[in-house]
Amino acid sequence: MSVANPKQTFLNPTIPFAGTILGGLQPGEMVLIQGSVPSDADRFQVDLTCGSSTKPRADVAFHFNPRFKRSPCIVCNSLRQERWGREEIHHVMPFRQGAPFETIILVQQDVFKVAVNGAHVLEYKHRLDLDKVDTLLISGKVKVQAIGFIPNASSAPPPPSVAMSKGKQPNALFSESGDLTVPYKGRLLTGISIGNTLTIKGKIGLYSHSFSVNLCVGDTGDIALHLNPRMKAGVFVRNSFLSECWGPEENSLPSFPFSPGEYFEMIIYCETHQFQVAVNGNHLLEYKHRVQDLSRVNQLEILGDLQLLDVKLW
Repeated sequence: MSVANPKQTFLNPTIPFAGTILGGLQPGEMVLIQGSVPSDADRFQVDLTCGSSTKPRADVAFHFNPRFKRSPCIVCNSLRQERWGREEIHHVMPFRQGAPFETIILVQQDVFKVAVNGAHVLEYKHRLDLDKVDTLLISGKVKVQAIGFIPNASSAPPPPSVAMSKGKQPNALFSESGDLTVPYKGRLLTGISIGNTLTIKGKIGLYSHSFSVNLCVGDTGDIALHLNPRMKAGVFVRNSFLSECWGPEENSLPSFPFSPGEYFEMIIYCETHQFQVAVNGNHLLEYKHRVQDLSRVNQLEILGDLQLLDVKLW
């Protein structure tokens, strides 16, 4: 991806894909998708959604659905409270089976504008509030090489030299094992900081009982944040292990977002007084800091029955 200073990227994502859009979408931003259509593709879809809940299904602000069988077309629609609205059907088909493509969705105040391979294709007026859109979903028969969220020039992040001078280095994490094998250990080069975001993507084992994500205090044995989804019990335990003792356990949640055999994306965002945790695009919980010196929280552990696909800190 050659675009300068994207605010967020995903490379070679597994399809079906669900990705949280950090900071949501703002007018003037672009969503760039580079990929190819398999020669046997019948359809695929790109959805900009309000979360990624499946029961009930999350609202879909923009459903973009190229279809190749019979009369090729692109169907656009919105889903609100699990009900589809009126379809908008476009018979200009810029996608070709067996061919690469580059799609750009330009976000404007009142419409989405879509261009494919450099040519304008369609406009779609907003039917849902733009500030509720926080997730990108891609499914169907399509291969995707890169996804980029390109900020408005007026709100673009500072160039890398400025960011580095402030000590906030993207992806400031390395794996001690050199890969994503579980059990995984990664060291945070400068500890955790307020404003840091940690993203963990994985696939839960088909017969998994549980897995754990631990933010640890160096080599002391202390765990500042212990996240432990337990599939059989349907409980998501949060706790800290300090001075060789577990603290009070937190486990209340309105719903349990993990399922055996399913992919997930967990985002841990560090605020001044707490961590915020989202799973599959939905905000899930807050956890008050029990270790106040966050610079000492400099190690990540991931344990249990899961396949780890990606870990990033920025």
